[in-house]
Amino acid sequence: MQTKPIVAITMGDAAGVGPEIAVKALGEEKIYRLCRSLVIGDARVLARAGEMLGTPLVVRPVARVADARFERGAMDVLDLANVELARLEVGKVSAMAGRAAVEYIVRAVELALAREVDAIATGPINKEAINLAGYDYIGHTEILADLTKTQRCTTMLVAGPLRVTHVTRHVPLRQVADLITKEKVLETILVTADGLRQFGIEHPRLGVAALNPHGGEGGLLGREEIKEIAPAVEEARRLGIDARGPYPADSIFFRAIAGEFDSVVAMYHDQGHIPVKVHDFEGSVTVTLGLPIVRTSVDHGTAFDIAWKGVASPRSLIEAIKLAAQLARARE
Repeated sequence: MQTKPIVAITMGDAAGVGPEIAVKALGEEKIYRLCRSLVIGDARVLARAGEMLGTPLVVRPVARVADARFERGAMDVLDLANVELARLEVGKVSAMAGRAAVEYIVRAVELALAREVDAIATGPINKEAINLAGYDYIGHTEILADLTKTQRCTTMLVAGPLRVTHVTRHVPLRQVADLITKEKVLETILVTADGLRQFGIEHPRLGVAALNPHGGEGGLLGREEIKEIAPAVEEARRLGIDARGPYPADSIFFRAIAGEFDSVVAMYHDQGHIPVKVHDFEGSVTVTLGLPIVRTSVDHGTAFDIAWKGVASPRSLIEAIKLAAQLARARE
């Protein structure tokens, strides 16, 4: 890649912190050194956020990627003009904002598939809002998989040296054990190993977490480790992947931070999310593995409780943009 990669940044839900953190992030000098950034959103909303923050950053609407100038001191916005400011209720779930947020993602994916942008970094969306708007999705990953026609993908959380993927994510805890099968665990191991090669890790080392306390204690506290997880690890090793475990969840993340593993495969949402956010709450990001495009994201929600108050930290978005640029260059 002879020039800096173009990273498309989706604005997220207009009623949340997405506009604010986008303005703050693009006010950072380091972003311009790493990539050419293009926000996909509503220019009027972003201009209002800039006014609220008192930033000197100029919002410049563009109709095409080719029209963007990528100059310091200005935010190029591919303006979909799909939010009515008079109807926008800050900090509240809104079908209008939910629909607009999905439209930003759709446009970003279209541009990435057409190679007009090199990567996507997404702002936060609200699941209730997008469902009110008529979209039957539970999150970004499902939208992206549908738009790219991807059958096998997973979300990796990244916080410094700690990387985590999940066998299950947005399901009730009481259903998790039934969903931990050899096939699902093995699939997650394979996608994780392949995705780590995007990071330049040619021979990834994977630690696989147990589901039950103390790794099941030989079946005394649960048999998922014996019947499903261990066989998946053995099959992965037979396929040439350096996967180890299952190891108790109360120690495996510490071992990963210490450098023993390149990534941990967690069994369910909170098992993986809690250690990542405790390790570096503001700096953690996500990356979707298995897609034909590069996609990273903030690792937080719309934060309606602090939206449009000028206090939201842009650090996760900054880290997401940096990682998107890094992965785009690795695909060169």
